[in-house]
Amino acid sequence: MKAIKVQQMISSRTGDAVANQFKIFTPKGVYFQSYNSIIAFKPNDKRRIQLDSYYWDYSRTTGKYRNMFLNEGIAETRAKIESKEYLLTNLNK
Repeated sequence: MKAIKVQQMISSRTGDAVANQFKIFTPKGVYFQSYNSIIAFKPNDKRRIQLDSYYWDYSRTTGKYRNMFLNEGIAETRAKIESKEYLLTNLNK
């Protein structure tokens, strides 16, 4: 089994590691975690990106790093949720 690796997000402004914002690399895909909550999951098998239905838009800080993780702005994320390109689900069960 492949190892799970955790990497802190890096500030695009300063280039420093950001506290409480992480990418978690697993054999199934990459998770974005903000503080103690999983926000998003990008599966390796090209299935739909999943966003946690409660936490995906929880705070300004979460949104900033979610946008960085998804490489898009909030308007594009909202449109992809609406079109069902992204799946809202419970990633914190």
